[in-house]
Amino acid sequence: MQTLEKTHPKLAELKTRLTEINDINSAASLLHWDQATYMPAGGAAARGRQLATLGQIAHEKFTAPAIGQLLADLQTDRTSLPYDTDEASLIRITKREYDRAVKVPAEFVARFSHHRTECYGAWAKARPENNFAAVQPYLERMLELSREYANFFPGYEHIADPLIEDADYGMTANTVRSLFARLREELVPIVQSIASQPAIDDTCLRQHFPEDRQLAFSHQVIAQLGYDLQRGRQDKTLHPFMTKFSLGDVRITTRVYENHLAQALFSSIHETGHAMYEQGISPEFEATPLANGTSAGVHESQSRLWENLVGRSREFWQFFYPQLQAVFPTQLQDVSVETFYRAINKVERSLIRTDADEVTYNLHVAIRFELELQMLEGKLAVRDLPAAWNEGYRTALGIVPSSDSEGVMQDVHWYMGSIGGMFQGYTLGNLMSAQFFAAALQAHPEIPTQIQQGNFQTLLNWLQTNIYQHGCKYTPVELMQKATGNPLSIDPFISYIRQKYGEIY
Repeated sequence: MQTLEKTHPKLAELKTRLTEINDINSAASLLHWDQATYMPAGGAAARGRQLATLGQIAHEKFTAPAIGQLLADLQTDRTSLPYDTDEASLIRITKREYDRAVKVPAEFVARFSHHRTECYGAWAKARPENNFAAVQPYLERMLELSREYANFFPGYEHIADPLIEDADYGMTANTVRSLFARLREELVPIVQSIASQPAIDDTCLRQHFPEDRQLAFSHQVIAQLGYDLQRGRQDKTLHPFMTKFSLGDVRITTRVYENHLAQALFSSIHETGHAMYEQGISPEFEATPLANGTSAGVHESQSRLWENLVGRSREFWQFFYPQLQAVFPTQLQDVSVETFYRAINKVERSLIRTDADEVTYNLHVAIRFELELQMLEGKLAVRDLPAAWNEGYRTALGIVPSSDSEGVMQDVHWYMGSIGGMFQGYTLGNLMSAQFFAAALQAHPEIPTQIQQGNFQTLLNWLQTNIYQHGCKYTPVELMQKATGNPLSIDPFISYIRQKYGEIY
């Protein structure tokens, strides 16, 4: 890309402008990270104003006529470049984002950004108090803003489609609904079959595990997986996430429960999967629209691949369990690796999505996805959301939350983003993770043996070569076809679930 820039000043000018916009967005990301980690509560109002200001400035700069003219001029040149060259891809992806951005007024971006901050602050206070009424007006306003945003994009079949496309390009509400219907058909009987059997004893995980030792062990694990701590760090937060300020600064967060060992460990591995994806993007893409994961679903495929297909595998714990026992000798000295393996893979009808096992997880996502579609369609009022949430859990999982804190307020997404387009990526990621992992095993059958030896390099190299380095150069459909030779399918995931849990149960 650098060679062409020297002979094509318009491409160089576009990259200069995009770098400036990226720097503004990175500054906003740093403020978001601080808000979720160390910011005192008294800073919330000012932080909302600051983020709104930066969001508006970045949007105005990106939708400036000068960028539109540069892209128009470069479009002609792009036709002479091979489709998957870095230069053609940069022009193509930037044009796609520009065409969407110009439909959204900068004034709306500022209003939406400010409300996100206010709503998050209200949720963070209301959730521990189990006070949905306190956050309800904020959520009603979030729904209004989400609808307003969707209406900037006329011509879609469903009001949620523009929101879904922002996160998972190429997917629609009807496509995802159909996918969930097929998954539910496969998964509900499996859940029912497992629920009819004796429950696995996971009390070994529910002892006192001091926070400092949990964090130290998690730090050791994520470093061995391949997370570059020279370009990242881990901190604590209320709801774990990964954020990137540059390819050289990709951070993760976790939360620790001293009475449950699995929470910090697996959330750390999960966010590490996200982070290694970002750290693996080609340095040539730095500060451009190409320097991101290609979709929410593909991003989630990497966090779920490392958390579940690797981190919850028997091979993984054949290597790491003796080290974990050394960290917690009193708690685990009489617990066998097989008992521990079964405990971390226990299947149960639970209330919390982030704590859900691999078998029931997608049912949690399906409940949320259907509720947000109903809200956007005007069929469900926010005031009726808690009751609808509880009914969704009763019909899908046979349980009902005892409070709104573990029900409608448990996930932060609707309270810090938009209503619509934020949940389907989790299930798409689960499906993709199984398909990517199967392709990696087909190319390198030795991977399970290497994992058993604590060696993750072959797997990481395959992911780096086939997924990470490309950033968002390819669409999810294109990337899946390139990496696996097949379109996205539920079959690898269902086969994985049947094989693994058929053996456990």
